[in-house]
Amino acid sequence: MTLNLTENALRILQARYLKRDQQGHVVESPEELFQRVAHHVASAEAIFEPQAKVGETAEAFYQMMASLEFLPNSPTMMNAGRELGQLAACFVLPVEDSLESIFEAVKNTALIHQSGGGTGFSFSHLRSKNDIVSTTSGVASGPVSFMRVFNMATEVIKQGGTRRGANMGVLRVDHPDIVEFITAKRDPKELTSFNLSVGITRDFMEALKGGKGFDLVNPRTGQRVKTVGAREVLELIVECAWESGEPGVIFLDHINRGNPTPHLGQIESTNPCGEQPLLPYEACNLGSINLAKMTRNSLGGQEIDWDNLGRTVRLAVRFLDDVIEVNCYPLPQIEGVSRGNRKIGLGVMGFAHFLILLGVSYDSEEGVHIAEEVMGFIQEVGHEASRELAKRRGPFPNVPESRYDLEGEPPLRNATVTTIAPTGTLSIIAGCSSGIEPLFALSYTRRALEDVELSEIDPVFLRLGKEMGFWLPELEDTLRQTGFLRAEDEIPPHVQRLFVTAFDIPPSRHVQMQAAFQRHTDNAVSKTINFPSHATKTDVHEAFLMAYHMGCKGVTIYRSGTRAGQVLTCGLNQLC
Repeated sequence: MTLNLTENALRILQARYLKRDQQGHVVESPEELFQRVAHHVASAEAIFEPQAKVGETAEAFYQMMASLEFLPNSPTMMNAGRELGQLAACFVLPVEDSLESIFEAVKNTALIHQSGGGTGFSFSHLRSKNDIVSTTSGVASGPVSFMRVFNMATEVIKQGGTRRGANMGVLRVDHPDIVEFITAKRDPKELTSFNLSVGITRDFMEALKGGKGFDLVNPRTGQRVKTVGAREVLELIVECAWESGEPGVIFLDHINRGNPTPHLGQIESTNPCGEQPLLPYEACNLGSINLAKMTRNSLGGQEIDWDNLGRTVRLAVRFLDDVIEVNCYPLPQIEGVSRGNRKIGLGVMGFAHFLILLGVSYDSEEGVHIAEEVMGFIQEVGHEASRELAKRRGPFPNVPESRYDLEGEPPLRNATVTTIAPTGTLSIIAGCSSGIEPLFALSYTRRALEDVELSEIDPVFLRLGKEMGFWLPELEDTLRQTGFLRAEDEIPPHVQRLFVTAFDIPPSRHVQMQAAFQRHTDNAVSKTINFPSHATKTDVHEAFLMAYHMGCKGVTIYRSGTRAGQVLTCGLNQLC
């Protein structure tokens, strides 16, 4: 198969994924990369299938990746078939209220980051600042001070690791240090390796609804420390998010309503981008289907290729389950929990391009309907595939007393099957739009891998422009300068409508789209609610509340221009 890779895809593959010799020279082609990954992952088939089937499966895995219809998460692409062998992207580590636990977690974080994974933590069990430490007759320094230790370790490890380390830090909204946590990143030099999320509880939302006070609770004693106004706390979250995009929020009760193994404990944190809620010491490997490859020609234009989508879902579930078998886990505790639950996270990328090819605007009611229809299909077929694997390979070991067991559902091979990840670099390799995000602009510069700048004009716009005859050299000049179409550009109105960009879409529609995917996703959905620079704090406040009431498991907002060095800029490095 001849690979159809863009120049930017090749730059990313060479910078991060392809093998190098001891002198740093690339010694692997993209074809060889996909073959390496396919054969290593398919080697798991020998445990369950006759040897003759292993080669067939490896070829199927290769074709699925080489066609760019599906790609696994970055650690699988980087490490499969290589000495390191760590293939999972998402980890959560426990942090308990002792120096031993804290610094054990720091050490384990370093090992995970060195292997290419990202880590999430709940710091909610740590005693608050100035609480007593009986063993030393001193006082505690609080969660935020210890987060700085994790941050420094991450900054050091990233220099020698395979990619920049990333963390998620979560603190429950009822922790006495919640104000310090919410405001921690007002200083842009603070906690630079962390995304922060406030763990919102149902009790907090009830207090907010009733205009009541809300108790902050000492995690060491369980006693009330003081009562604060719920509205004032939310307003502070909104204000800081409006200023810099952080913190985000995760809705702990929504997350635990979908926890498949509540008998093993409550979920308190997620991976760095928020799409993968996990138990302590749990890991998950992800993969994404390129929806832009899931259309076919029809008399009316393009239509959804349900047959190909169904085949890809089934094969991808098998691929991700095989990854669990061949993965070299960084810690024995992580291997135990991960093999016990066998969580996988199959999601999508290229959704914005998919809608454009179908002739549907992202911000339309039809766009939301298609999101629900497509993700519902992926969820249904994905669960069917997992149930089939359970019949042949056995269900996940912790299925007794799981939600599936208690509700009398047929056992699955995997405690969770679906996740919507952001697919940052993967979407560049696949040449499609990121995750379920709308187009950011029609021409933009993306900062990837910390120091690689990638500029491009949207490939689907470019293709349609040439096919429909409205592409002109002066249009390219306009796009490269500004990133957007102008009113005077001679573009058919229906085409302009299709290429709606992130800041043209009302925040309410962003949330509705996230909620549509969440209704058919086992884990969570990574999506940023993009706001233009002129958005108000009231706009942000309404987006948070809407996300909660529509059943999202978390929400992240970003108001353009509020951070130095933002990942995407329009046209010639303009803030949008």
